[in-house]
Amino acid sequence: MTKLAIETRSLTRKFGDRTAVSSLDLQVEAGTFYGFLGPNGAGKSTTIKMLTGLISPTEGTISVLGKNMLDNNESLEVKRSIGVVPENLALFDNLTAVEYLTFVGRVHGLPKATIQQRSDEMLNLLSLEQETKKLVLEYSHGMRKKLSLAAALLANPKLLFLDEPFEGVDAVASVTIRDLLSGFVAKGSTVFLTSHVLDIVERLCSHVGIIMNGKIILQTSMKEIQSKGTLEKCFLEVAGADTSTVRKLDWLEQAEQPT
Repeated sequence: MTKLAIETRSLTRKFGDRTAVSSLDLQVEAGTFYGFLGPNGAGKSTTIKMLTGLISPTEGTISVLGKNMLDNNESLEVKRSIGVVPENLALFDNLTAVEYLTFVGRVHGLPKATIQQRSDEMLNLLSLEQETKKLVLEYSHGMRKKLSLAAALLANPKLLFLDEPFEGVDAVASVTIRDLLSGFVAKGSTVFLTSHVLDIVERLCSHVGIIMNGKIILQTSMKEIQSKGTLEKCFLEVAGADTSTVRKLDWLEQAEQPT
């Protein structure tokens, strides 16, 4: 029987009269690199917030790492075993990177020597070793993304949630992060990734789920998608996008007339 890292049944979240996620049945096998795709406002970030216990569902069930996320005790156990890079980076701006990682490590109960070793290695790998004396509030968006990833990986989680981790990150760091995540999954851990960069998703992910208007409309393997074409082609077809009638702005395409 296939072991699941994530499973939801009829997962629903409403905000007043608006339904952000509707009857979501999600299955993510353990040890996979899962890409969770959809247009802006489709419900991706809301789903991650429910899966990680940041918000409660209106209806439905959530199982993460075999535990019931709607049970307070089991949810706490899960949170010790996951890492999260959220959409809105929740960092402590008045700490340095080293101070922040030390805090995260202590929350996880890691030994002092382990925290120091892993922090040094992560900061060097992500090219932040020259920025350790700066406060986090002085960091660029890309630097904050890298620090958030370092914090999420510090305790060596079984499951990693990444909400747009490559946004604002330079090309060199992107390659480093891709290699890091590939190795992380290769040793048996699970990654749940959202990204609008389909090229990165196609290179990294072994499985894909596509959500539209709060509903899951496709779950399949990347091999199955690539047997019929590219991920971009699949996404556009599933999303119902008609690229043959893309509207243009004539005034932006007209050559400037000499005065």
